Amino acid sequence: MILHKFKNSADLDRAAADLIISMVRAKPNAVLGMATGGTPVGLYQEIVKTYKAGLVSFASAKTFNLDEYVGLPVTHQESYRNFMQRNLFDHIDIKRENTHVPDGNATDVDAECRNYDRMMFEQGPVDLQLLGIGGNGHIGFNEPDTQLSRGTYKVTLKQETREANKRFFNHIDEVPTHAVTMGMGTIMQAKAILLVVKGAEKAAILDATLNGPITTLVPASLLQTHPRVIVMTDCDVDYKVSF
Repeated sequence: MILHKFKNSADLDRAAADLIISMVRAKPNAVLGMATGGTPVGLYQEIVKTYKAGLVSFASAKTFNLDEYVGLPVTHQESYRNFMQRNLFDHIDIKRENTHVPDGNATDVDAECRNYDRMMFEQGPVDLQLLGIGGNGHIGFNEPDTQLSRGTYKVTLKQETREANKRFFNHIDEVPTHAVTMGMGTIMQAKAILLVVKGAEKAAILDATLNGPITTLVPASLLQTHPRVIVMTDCDVDYKVSF
């Protein structure tokens, strides 16, 4: 892992955006793994600024999103397809058919999960996977458990995850109970991973991710086994490398 610490979220957003932009400039047909939630909003805004300045094109790029709620219409303000359109896709020149988000309303969700992994296998591997981290150590919607799924799958969301996401809804009862998410095996197939962590409240879980034991009870700790992880944070956390 490579750890970069920033004094504020604005500098972090710019640096993270620059990394993604550099990837696309170097490889115009790059396959990018995208994330949602509060963490990437600022860096997506920086990407849009750079695109509008005429300094990058996403015309040949492809994207695969980590996850999507089950049972939430794509037109809902908080669906992850809607989020991506609103915060990024509608403001750059990426082709709609090259943007992939799991279908949480599929008639056969299990078949949709298998198809999603198949598409990534055929069009990938993902060159750069963007990740955030939940307060309980989840990445994507891979929740702490005694075992984790390898491929994309339907997951029951932990109550603490639903509580964390209720700020995006009017009431906790509106927060979906299930989601479709890339599994840890799918995520770990990416050539490189960019983990963005913001806020002092994430310091403890980031420390566990970087320095704690590798355990499924902190899913993000499995990133310690990936050969190329770049961590960008405004938390006061150090990476204690040991050999």
